[in-house]
Amino acid sequence: MAQKPSIPKGTRDFGQVEMARRNYIFDTIKSVFSLYGFQQIETPAMENIGTLMGKYGEEGDKLLFRVQNSGEKAALAPEKGLRYDLTVPFARYVVQHREEITFPFKRFQIQPVWRADRPQKGRYREFYQCDVDVIGSDSLIGELELIQIVEEVYRRLGINVCLHINNRKILAGIAEVIGAPDKIVDITVAIDKLDKIGVEAVNAELKERGLTDDQVAKLQPILTTPPQPSPQGRENNPKAKLEELRTYLAGSEIGLKGIEEMEEIFSLVEATTPSLEGRAGERFSIELDLCLARGLNYYTGAIFEVKALDAQIGSITGGGRYDNLTGIFGLPGVSGVGISFGADRIYDVLTELDLFPKKLLTTTQVLFATFGSDELHYALGWAKELRTAGIAVEVYPEPTKMKKQMGYADAKGIPFVAIVGGDEMAQNKVMLKNMTTGEQQLVDLENLKNSTFFAR
Repeated sequence: MAQKPSIPKGTRDFGQVEMARRNYIFDTIKSVFSLYGFQQIETPAMENIGTLMGKYGEEGDKLLFRVQNSGEKAALAPEKGLRYDLTVPFARYVVQHREEITFPFKRFQIQPVWRADRPQKGRYREFYQCDVDVIGSDSLIGELELIQIVEEVYRRLGINVCLHINNRKILAGIAEVIGAPDKIVDITVAIDKLDKIGVEAVNAELKERGLTDDQVAKLQPILTTPPQPSPQGRENNPKAKLEELRTYLAGSEIGLKGIEEMEEIFSLVEATTPSLEGRAGERFSIELDLCLARGLNYYTGAIFEVKALDAQIGSITGGGRYDNLTGIFGLPGVSGVGISFGADRIYDVLTELDLFPKKLLTTTQVLFATFGSDELHYALGWAKELRTAGIAVEVYPEPTKMKKQMGYADAKGIPFVAIVGGDEMAQNKVMLKNMTTGEQQLVDLENLKNSTFFAR
C-alpha cells in the first residue's frame, strides 16, 4: 500500500476557501499600499548565500534555508539560499537596478519567505510577507506614512491593534550610558525576547553575553518600564517619557538623536491624524515601547511592531528605518524605511476572531445540467454567450443523472441551474432553477444575458 503523501512541517496547503480569504488580505493590503504611491516588484525565491548571510544577526543566519544543489557545476556555482525576508533582496535589487530607479523609490512586494524555524502556532517555515518600503530619503514622513498605512489596513480588516514603536538610536544610547557600547547587538538580541521569556531570563542572557552585574542593573529601569500609550492627553504619554529619557541619556549624542526623531514622529502623527485620538483603545493605538528591539542588525532608527489586541499570536507587522543596508552591496548612504505585514498571522487572527466577510468565494453563477449529448452541445453555445456577457458559467461535462448534476451545484453553492432537455431546446430556452427557493421558469438567452438574476 502506497504511503499517504504529506508536506514538510511548517508549510500548508490552501484550498479554494483559504485562497479566497488570503486574496482578501492581499487585495486589502495592496489597495492601501497603492493609495500612498507604492508600486509592486518581485524578486527571486533564491538569492546567492552571500547576499543573505550577515544581514540578520546571529539568530537570523541560523534560520537560513540553503539550496544544496542548484543544477550547476559545484565548482562554479555560488551557494544559494531561500530568502529569509523581502528587505535584503530589495536592497540588492535597488543597487542592481539603480540606473532604472527614481529616488525616493517607493515599492511594495507580496511574496513568500522561508525560515528554518521550529514550527508552532503562528510560526511557519514558509509564509508570505507583504512589504512596503521607501528608500532614498531621510525624511521621517516615511515613518508617518507607514503608521498611517498600518492604521488603514487594520481598520479595513476590522482588527484592533496596538503599534509599538522605539528607536535603535535610543537603544544604542542606553548601551553607551551603561558602559557597554560594544554590546549593542547582544543587548538588542536579548531584550527583543522580553515578552517571550521575561525579565529574569533576559537578565541571565545579558550576563551570558558578557554584561556585568552593574551594567545589567543599570538596564532595569528600561526593562521594567511599561509601554507608554499615545495619543497626547493620556497620563504618562510618550512625550513625557521621552523627556525623562533625556536625563538618562544626557551623555549620549546618538541616544539624544533618537529622542529627537521619536518626538518628531509623534508630532507628525498628532498633527496629521487627529482621528487616532478618538480611536485609541478601540481599534488602533500607538505605544512607545523602550523594550522593543527588533533583533535584525540592519535597523538604525525607528522600529515598529504591531500586535493584535484581541488575539494572542505575537507580532503581526514589523519593520523600521535602515540607513545603510544598500552600502553592503556597493551603494552607501541610501536610507530607507519599511514595514512588513505577516499575511499568515493576519489570516490566523481573522480566523480566530471570525472577521472574514461571509461571502468571499467567487462562485459559478449558473450551471448547465443536460439530459443528453444534443442538449450538452446546445448548452455549450449558451455558455459561451453568457461568459461573453460576464456571467460565470459551468457546463456539467456529461449528461449523467440529473440528481448527480444538481448535487454538484448544491455542493459548490451554485445559485442557479439551467436545465436543458428536448422541450427546452424546441422552444430555444432553458428551465432556470433557483437553488435557494426551488422556483423554476423558462428563460430565453437574451433575457438570461440581460436579466438581474445573477446580481441578487
